[in-house]
Amino acid sequence: MRATANDVAVLARVSVSTVSRALSSPHMVSPPTLQKVQQAADQLGYLPNRAARGLVTGRTGNIALTIPDLNNPYFAGLTKEIQEQARVRGLQMFLADIDEDPSAELQVVEAVATQVDGVLLCSPRAGTDELLAAAGRTPVVMLNRAMSAVASVVPDHRDGMIQGLRHLWALGHTEIGYVGGPRNSWSNTARQGAFLEVVAELDGVHGRDLGSFQPYFSGGVAAADIVFASAVTAVVVYNDLMALGLLDRAQRRGVHVPEELSVVSFDDIPFARSVTPHLSSVATSREEMARRALDALAATQEAAASSEEPPHHVVPVDLVVRDSTGPRPTSPIRPA
Repeated sequence: MRATANDVAVLARVSVSTVSRALSSPHMVSPPTLQKVQQAADQLGYLPNRAARGLVTGRTGNIALTIPDLNNPYFAGLTKEIQEQARVRGLQMFLADIDEDPSAELQVVEAVATQVDGVLLCSPRAGTDELLAAAGRTPVVMLNRAMSAVASVVPDHRDGMIQGLRHLWALGHTEIGYVGGPRNSWSNTARQGAFLEVVAELDGVHGRDLGSFQPYFSGGVAAADIVFASAVTAVVVYNDLMALGLLDRAQRRGVHVPEELSVVSFDDIPFARSVTPHLSSVATSREEMARRALDALAATQEAAASSEEPPHHVVPVDLVVRDSTGPRPTSPIRPA
């Protein structure tokens, strides 16, 4: 026999109305209550009747997610976490890989606006006007990008940069470079700005912006020779994929990491723990990003009806120190 909301309420020791709120608008209940309801629903295999709920609420029980590049392990992991949390909340998710194409983001929103209750745009590349237009068609939450008029969930880029740079500074590095990602990436602009601000606050540290590169393994390879010629002893790299490309090029050119060059990057993808040397990386909880995004989407749906300001969340980050960082070298890099 299929479990009912009443069965979930009995097991979780809450009211049926609390079960309904927890599964449809989780931001309206306390975290302990939400956890009890979700655990009870999972244990019983309970799935809300989306069709019946839609007749009452006018909602479809569907959401959409756009991802700039599903080949990137960071986005793949975030997608999996969002899908899992959406399932727990009784939502079905449509996924679109837009392949770093800003126009494709807007095409997706236009195509699904009437079929979903909202859209999550992950690291959107579209312009401000286009994103405002998209948010006018359906509730929208942006991940890894912030602007005042659209709901957003972003990692704390500044704190991540503070942690990374202070770690390198404590190891004695005073010539530190930033290897940037795409120029049209909001996250890159935030990290680049934080880099320049933080190095100016550290005694004796000189920061060098080494340019913008594609956010792939190949981008890190392309950046490597510029890094080696720049006289820096450490770099902060836009993301782990680029850092892996830089490490590969370093190995091929006989540059030893961290003996000659220390490397810190962002995202903490699984490969960061398996490459040699293991990569020091700034980690953001993908579970927290997913939870905040779905909470923000539910709040945005209600804010649209009440003219309230859209929610904005900043998710904490942590530097995970591994083997790619070490003390400042006593001699300059000598590539083969």
